[in-house]
Amino acid sequence: MSARGLITVMALASLAMVAGCGGSKEKGASQTAVKVNKDEITVHQINFVLQQQRGLKPEQADAASRQVLERLIDQQLAIQRAEDLKLDRDPRVVQMLEASRREVLARAYIEKISEAAVKPTAEEIKKYYDDTPALFKDRRIYSIQEIAIEAKPEQVDTLRAQLSAAKNVDAFVEYLKAQGFRFNGNQAVRSAEQLPLNSLEAFAKMKDGQAAIVPTPNGAQVIVLAGSRKQPATEDQARPAIEQFLLNDRKRKLIAEDSKTLRAEARIEYVGKFAEAAASAPPAAASAAEAAAPADAASGGLSASDISKGMGLKK
Repeated sequence: MSARGLITVMALASLAMVAGCGGSKEKGASQTAVKVNKDEITVHQINFVLQQQRGLKPEQADAASRQVLERLIDQQLAIQRAEDLKLDRDPRVVQMLEASRREVLARAYIEKISEAAVKPTAEEIKKYYDDTPALFKDRRIYSIQEIAIEAKPEQVDTLRAQLSAAKNVDAFVEYLKAQGFRFNGNQAVRSAEQLPLNSLEAFAKMKDGQAAIVPTPNGAQVIVLAGSRKQPATEDQARPAIEQFLLNDRKRKLIAEDSKTLRAEARIEYVGKFAEAAASAPPAAASAAEAAAPADAASGGLSASDISKGMGLKK
């Protein structure tokens, strides 16, 4: 195994070891699953790894336990060899282990803060359902054609005018070719919940065959609604996804507010070149704590996986 591989193994193994070793000596040898040279692997360590495997069925537990145990044996052997080679004193390894420790502690604190979030009531769930018909009552499946165009900012208005004047998307594509624009196209089928929440209303108002153009950092993107079909979701179908979304949003807000409070109470002094950059830079849009908030809440929209599971829809 390469030195880099051993570094990775030790960094990952440290987390499982910390979680699994606590209390094993107090409960005696009965908690030992296997002895590997001078070290022991405990049942607690196996259970910790199993807890990370979502969707594991009860009847699969025994086979999964054996597989996890064999992986932990290989891991422990690698750790022992790494220690023999003094890799645990390598500055890179020390930094990785400390980074892992910091990450675990920070996330544990964030999870603790988010526990204060209160589940939404039935009335709140119903209100969200009624207030976002494009996601539920009037939910549609969209067949979309996308054209990403490389252009200068001053050319976007001209592109918009040409798109409006074109008889169809093929005519617009011919214009792009004739003018030497670089572009590429893509086709996709997306349900309402797979679209950005802040643009969903605009999509909901579009009719089949209509096109829209939006500026991008590299030029513009043309979106053509080639077709759509209705596939509404009832409140009963949507309830689990709405509940999870609203709960995650509350967690995100709690985490953001706590991070703001911690920064306000702390004495933070930037040094050297970072002091100069901090003085000239605008306030950060999101802190590290906010970045660690539930992804579907932070993105501002229901995640496709959550909502599809909640509604029982097939992708």
